[in-house]
Amino acid sequence: MVDGKSEIDDANFFLANNGKTNAKDELHATIDALFNETRFDDNSTACKFPARKAWLQEQLSIEDFPKVTCKEYDETLKKLDPKSVTLVFPSAHINSPASMFGHTFLRINSSYKSRLLSYAINYAANANPDDTNAIAFAVKGLFGGYFGRYSLLPYYEKLKEYRDTEQRDIWEYDLDLSEEEVLKMLRHIWELNGTHSDYFFFTENCSYNMLWLIEIARESIHLREYFYYHVIPLETVHAAKLENIIVSDNYRPSKRTILLKYEELLDGKHIEIPRELVNSTIQLQDILDNENINIEQKRYILEASTEFLEYSFSKSDMDKEEYLELFHNISKARASLGQGKKLNIEIPPNPLYSHRAMLTTAGIGVKDGKSIGFLGIRPAYHSLEDSNYGFLRGTQIEFLNLLVSHTEKKLKVEEATIISIVSLAQRSEFFDSLSWRTKLGWDKNYLNDKANFSTSVGAGYSWGNKLAYIYFMLDPLFYYQNKFRPAVGGSIGVVFDKYNFMNTNIEITKRLYEGEKTQLLANISQNFRLSQNLQLKIKYDYKQKYHLDDLKDEETSRVILNYYF
Repeated sequence: MVDGKSEIDDANFFLANNGKTNAKDELHATIDALFNETRFDDNSTACKFPARKAWLQEQLSIEDFPKVTCKEYDETLKKLDPKSVTLVFPSAHINSPASMFGHTFLRINSSYKSRLLSYAINYAANANPDDTNAIAFAVKGLFGGYFGRYSLLPYYEKLKEYRDTEQRDIWEYDLDLSEEEVLKMLRHIWELNGTHSDYFFFTENCSYNMLWLIEIARESIHLREYFYYHVIPLETVHAAKLENIIVSDNYRPSKRTILLKYEELLDGKHIEIPRELVNSTIQLQDILDNENINIEQKRYILEASTEFLEYSFSKSDMDKEEYLELFHNISKARASLGQGKKLNIEIPPNPLYSHRAMLTTAGIGVKDGKSIGFLGIRPAYHSLEDSNYGFLRGTQIEFLNLLVSHTEKKLKVEEATIISIVSLAQRSEFFDSLSWRTKLGWDKNYLNDKANFSTSVGAGYSWGNKLAYIYFMLDPLFYYQNKFRPAVGGSIGVVFDKYNFMNTNIEITKRLYEGEKTQLLANISQNFRLSQNLQLKIKYDYKQKYHLDDLKDEETSRVILNYYF
């Protein structure tokens, strides 16, 4: 409960009429119901609320509750065979704004050696962002317009959803919880079966409810105390680290990561064959009979074809019969080539050691020959100029970013971002993703010297390699200067990010305004990761400004220290 009020919103969870707001009355109603059972099977109070019964027996040493037979509960426990718990973090989904924060759920590990046979405990809103108007989805999600429900599914099904269909790398963090503590957690999950609560994207979301379950397992853990105004999935992983309950971790690459690895292994002259094979523009036997392709390359071609086939089917690019036939034929052909080299995928930086979500900024610099100071704060979450250690490459999502400057005893707002989202998905042989970005807020990137309100939605393309990635964007926008005015910008940018300790960001933009006025904007930043939560940034900005119809160059150089917490 929070401030004496339960966060469960379903009346079926309570035995007292005012049980949601009165814990004392709910306690008395629970004790009365347990002592005065009228049903002694799965419909009994003890079978519906095993966590309450176990807690009362422990706290009050009650031994004479009526005996009941909980067949369904016992069978479920036997099926789950709970031994330990793992906190699972599917990383960001680059082309889905609703999933760019990532996600967390719990895996209940059994005595089976294979973790794929374990079960996953998930909490999610009863909504599909792909089937809902984006604005309506965001508004309802912010203000509790959806119900959240728990689900229990085989772990391999969750892997298929996140790792294969949504192309999200999976990080697994094993928790230091005993078998008895895991059982306490499951008793509570059982009580929540079939109930619902109001779902809020930033507070009572998937990750927040996982924190509740872990705290229930061990009362001395206080994960929720790390959060006040918003709960970000990756931040819950950091909280688990701070509470010293993570004992080991494991990485599972996504379908996207695997296919990109095959792109590295395939010779350039063979790179198009897997797509052609899946699209049936080339015959399988032509590959097997081609003496100009060595056997190792044939293995890579067929393995990549299988992965690309599964990816294509997950996107509904083919029907099930066509998929099954192709899968059978390609798998059979690959088996005929014998065992090859094991695919060696390099483990990326662990999100556990990425920077925290909240940011404070302090810096000094020179603007048009005069000294200037900067102060800023950002509640969430990550930008392209931050270190991408542990983050998905080419992604940015910022909320309520505020940057002010101080010069000649004047305090000015340089930037006040309501929201900024960037998705620069690099195109490749297997992935032809569109890059996009959107921004809503105030900044000083316009023809005058004021911070103007603007909104923009742009799109473009991005390509990259291990050294860097480049992008081209077209950004139509509206800004307010006495009235709303249209403009359009074309940008080219490059980000050098090969090394974990530094990244270099360069972007040049040409804008066209009404009245045929043009403007050139350019910036370059050199960013150094001094530690997990400390960054040094050296940045140069160039902006063309108009003063009484005269074009003026504005140049700003600054040195900034970023601290994340």
